[in-house]
Amino acid sequence: MAEERFDVEERWPELFDGLDVHQRYAVVQSLAAVWHGGWVPSRQDVENLTDRARGAIDRAEYVRRSRGAAAHRHGAPPAS
Repeated sequence: MAEERFDVEERWPELFDGLDVHQRYAVVQSLAAVWHGGWVPSRQDVENLTDRARGAIDRAEYVRRSRGAAAHRHGAPPAS
């Protein structure tokens, strides 16, 4: 069931610490686009995207985390 309100910044403000206005906007818009499609991002999803935006992780780590999260949601072991 989709959330009625998109509020990732209010739910997890600490994940947005250290992002500049452009990074914050990019993250929020990316998440909002998929939220409007019916997907509700988890805290881990938001953390992965904010970590990538701030440069704390590289693309390869972002992909690894995303695949692991998707596998967990679908009950499959993550691909290595």
